[in-house]
Amino acid sequence: MVDRSEDVGARFSAYVEALVDVIGHKDRAGPLRDYCTGLLMAGERKSVEPLAAVTAPGRVSAQHQSLLHFVGEGRWSDERVLAKVRELVLPQMEQHGAIEAWILDDTGLPKKGQHSVGVARQYCGQLGKQDNCQVAVSLSLANGYASLPVAYRLYLPKEWSDDAARLRKAGVPEDVAFQTKHEIALDHLRWACTAGLPRAVVLMDAGYGNNTQLRAQIGALGLSYIADILSNTTVWDPGKEEPSPKAWSGRGRRPTIPQGDDEHRPVAVKHLALGLPEQDWHAIEWREGTNHTLSSRFARLRVRVARGDYKRRTQRRAEEWLMIEWPQGQQEPTKYWLSTLPADTSLEQMVKLAKLRWRIERDYLELKQEVGLGHFEGRGWRGFHHHATLCIAAYGFLICERGALPPSAPATAKAFPQSAVPGRSRPRGAAAAA
Repeated sequence: MVDRSEDVGARFSAYVEALVDVIGHKDRAGPLRDYCTGLLMAGERKSVEPLAAVTAPGRVSAQHQSLLHFVGEGRWSDERVLAKVRELVLPQMEQHGAIEAWILDDTGLPKKGQHSVGVARQYCGQLGKQDNCQVAVSLSLANGYASLPVAYRLYLPKEWSDDAARLRKAGVPEDVAFQTKHEIALDHLRWACTAGLPRAVVLMDAGYGNNTQLRAQIGALGLSYIADILSNTTVWDPGKEEPSPKAWSGRGRRPTIPQGDDEHRPVAVKHLALGLPEQDWHAIEWREGTNHTLSSRFARLRVRVARGDYKRRTQRRAEEWLMIEWPQGQQEPTKYWLSTLPADTSLEQMVKLAKLRWRIERDYLELKQEVGLGHFEGRGWRGFHHHATLCIAAYGFLICERGALPPSAPATAKAFPQSAVPGRSRPRGAAAAA
């Protein structure tokens, strides 16, 4: 009988050795291997002290100092490590189909206190409310098999970016200035285009999709998108012509600004959806869920976005798709999207692509629950991003193993069993310490 644990161990050693090649000094090889091993082992907490306890039970203090220096102070490149992770993982994903989507999103990491870099009272998706947290903006590449984060950057609220002393104390690089989440997201997309990553449709939730300028800039990069929008987003009624500039009198400058009136005003997408005839709605299935096939009712039509700037624009916006979901039995539609996919894209394909955004939710769930993305307890910029990079590297290994391991238990428990932790060890943040 084949010992599968030996197979996994051999594959993991080869995976980490490839990362060692880009991380610099050979003396970083041990901490890199131990840190990634600890992230993949079963355990409630994946901050530095618990990782030291499970990877070196006989010398916890020395291991703690080694890992702490490696992740908090080590001057190795996140970009080079993530590039190697892409090199190792994307071919495994593409064996199951081409990359279909670039997914933009952000995630909140609950935090106590005020000293961890970027921490502030802001919306935290994990908690579903405003609370003390850090927020990071990410870009993931996805297909129907898996998704992999390829860019990850901490958002700094204004109260941080305007406080030079606070920035210096947290080790924030001098060239890092305030950027909105939308600007960070756009930087991710520009970088991905420059890096030559396999192009695909950009997917985003309403927090990004409702930003008209961001959508326009995505189009300027030559990318198409499927963007969640709010129900009050305004478009021009396809059944009516948009307003035109008033007639030129022959004197002065020729009018260029449209003149709206009661017959020529934008309408909310919800208003359009409620007025669509029954025959415009189609039942679409998009994937197999845990217990049943996922399906709902959808309709779509070609529209021009109006927003609030229509009185200032001198040119009409290009037509794009408005897609609407109205599940059977619901009193009103539940989801709206705008999309610049080609006009000949089928409704079935558009629905499947739009619904692929669930992958990012799976990403964050597994990154947090399986490999401890939100468990880092350091306060500095470098440590925050190094920990995230190593979590993504560990998650990449799990993606590679997904086809080799049966789905009967958590991936980390299947790959790496829990190591014995000395009874005297009480790492900060661990359940035992609590």
